[in-house]
This record gives sequence, structure tokens and C-alpha cells, in this order.
Amino acid sequence: MKYSEEIIIDLPREEVISKMEKPENFKFWQKGFISYNHISGSPGEEGARAKLKFRISNREIEMIECIEKNNLPYELHTTYKSKGVFNTQKNYFKEESENSTRWISDNQFEFSGFMNVIGKLMPGMFKKQSYQFMKDFKTFAEEGKSVEN
Repeated sequence: MKYSEEIIIDLPREEVISKMEKPENFKFWQKGFISYNHISGSPGEEGARAKLKFRISNREIEMIECIEKNNLPYELHTTYKSKGVFNTQKNYFKEESENSTRWISDNQFEFSGFMNVIGKLMPGMFKKQSYQFMKDFKTFAEEGKSVEN
């Protein structure tokens, strides 16, 4: 399954990237976020791997993040692997104006096992979740509001 989402953030690109790339900020815009633990490689650089934990619908989900390409502030490509799901995410950050940034996120999901059924029955769920993270990041970045509350 492939799809693309985009959103305009009313901040300069450098400020968007500064807020986005800090794992300590993830809890403010990724609902259900529990932890981020660096595993290998140089943090933030290509080849770096980390374990992320989320609580979603009373279930704890672990995933491994791998940075495939880091050409910030222009683009960041990552993969996420969890039980039954492999997600490739290519993020692009374009200056719309001096004080606004267009974030484009191209996603591809591959499913296996039980998640193959979920992916086929409810493909909109993944797209909706991706866009919700983007909206929550926009709110956090522009207004300082957190999804924790």
C-alpha cells in the first residue's frame, strides 16, 4: 500500500527540522509514544537504528527505526519494522515562504501474517494515523501544544 500526505507548517524549515529530529520531542506529537532507545550507528545519521515503543489501544508495540537517508533540512528517509508491518517513509521539507514549510510524507506499507488481513480490511487506518501525526506535529511546533494532555 502506498500513499502520500502533506501539510503546511507555519514556521521556517530550520525550526521545523530542529523540533522534529529530537527524540525527546516525540512524546509531544506522537500519541501513544513511550520510548526511544538508540541501538546502533551514529544517532540521526544514515544507518542509525533505534527501538521505538508505543501504546496503541492498550497494546504495546515495538518497532525498529532505521535511517536510510538523511539530507536534512531537505529530506529524511526511514524504515520502520514491527511484527507483521514494514513501513518505508520518505519525508521532504520544502520552503513555502520564509516562515512556512511544506512537509510531504510518502509512505509504503508491506504486511505479513495477521497484519496482512488488517492492511486489506482497513487501509485507511494507516493513512489516517500518518496524517494525524503530521497534524499533531504542526500543533506542537506552531503552538507548543502536546498530545500528552
